[in-house]
Amino acid sequence: MRTSSQIFDVAYQQARLQSELEVLQEIDRSIPGSVQYSIKRYRKLSQWNIDDMGSLVYHYEKNNASKNYLELKFCVSGNLYCRKKAVECDFCKFNDSNTCIEKTDSIDVLSFIFSPVYLQQFAKANKGAFSMTEKVVSFTHEQSFSKTLPVSGKTRMAIEALLNHTYTDTLENIFINAQMQILLLYSTDSMLSEKENNVFDCKFLANEADREKIINAREILLQHIGEPITIKALSRKVAINECYLKKGFKEIFGTTIFDFYQGQRMEHAKYLLYEKGQSVTEVSLMLGYSSISHFSTAFKKHTGIKPCELLIR
Repeated sequence: MRTSSQIFDVAYQQARLQSELEVLQEIDRSIPGSVQYSIKRYRKLSQWNIDDMGSLVYHYEKNNASKNYLELKFCVSGNLYCRKKAVECDFCKFNDSNTCIEKTDSIDVLSFIFSPVYLQQFAKANKGAFSMTEKVVSFTHEQSFSKTLPVSGKTRMAIEALLNHTYTDTLENIFINAQMQILLLYSTDSMLSEKENNVFDCKFLANEADREKIINAREILLQHIGEPITIKALSRKVAINECYLKKGFKEIFGTTIFDFYQGQRMEHAKYLLYEKGQSVTEVSLMLGYSSISHFSTAFKKHTGIKPCELLIR
């Protein structure tokens, strides 16, 4: 990862010794043409004074597109790290984490690096004037920049979900990929959009119960990566009409239900092909496609390459 550790130094605001750092957990993952992410968790010492903070870094080189990237970096404190994790720890498993003897205070440093190929799937084909967000996502903004990122309540919730989930293997990949997109949405909206936070165009979203239904719909979609679910069935599951579901989903998450669902399936396909080494046929069947050609077409549309090309990298 490029500079993820630097945000620790800024948040710490004091000189520290390298020997003070005790690593509790370290995760690094990289998939070509997609996302690199790093999660490093350190034991927090009592004398440390840490401010939660984040940053958005946009790096652009006009004559070397392979060097372009968008990075989100966060440093947060106030979390607890369980050495056994909730999946094995009896205290955490039965929601008694406050008395868990395996837990320790942690400082958590996260870095997410998005490639232009990955981001451009979200860019709109717009011949008119581009907003700052659209220029950054499509990598047509020709100057590098970085901005300090406030860690809002919803951003912190997304980070805590990443740090404390108990998913493994396939479900873990699906969950982490979805949470990274949520952090990308919140960060670009906060830093680049002129829209006021917590002001919704859809009036019904002012109701917290209706917002929860939209969020629940997203979770259900993630649970059905390999078994497609219709919008009609989804609306029934969360008890909201189809029109409200589609409009609310687009406003909260910045994408349509179909585009979100398709994007999650293809990103998961990348993971199965590249990380797990599964065949195109196996992945096609796992994701519920009726034919390999349909899957290959969808994959190339999303990633710009054929699935077999990822296998040989």
